[in-house]
Amino acid sequence: MLYLALAHLVLLIHAAFVTFVAFGGLLALWRPRMAYLHLPALAWGATVVAMGWICPLTPLENWLRMMAGKEQYEGGFIEHYLTMLVYPPGLTRDTQILLAILLVVANVAIYAVWYGRRRRAKGQTS
Repeated sequence: MLYLALAHLVLLIHAAFVTFVAFGGLLALWRPRMAYLHLPALAWGATVVAMGWICPLTPLENWLRMMAGKEQYEGGFIEHYLTMLVYPPGLTRDTQILLAILLVVANVAIYAVWYGRRRRAKGQTS
């Protein structure tokens, strides 16, 4: 029971992290200091997706599931839980790389707004 609860906790942390990677730039517009947490998370998330790596949380969750006597799953968190929601059927490496690029480009646009706001705020206080 404890292992299954821990597996579910890892699942929730993983889902929160993926959500933060995808939408943390918007949070940084509201709370500018969040950018210092989001930018490294974005770099990690985009790299994992673009390179086709498996996040270390996935093997941890699988190990906890195994210890709880539950079935493990193949592939990574995104493939197992989010593919049908986020990615189209027949996902190719090229599409996966394109999605990583779009994630970064969208966040560059968000951070351009963030930077402009920060610069204007500094200009008003001087």
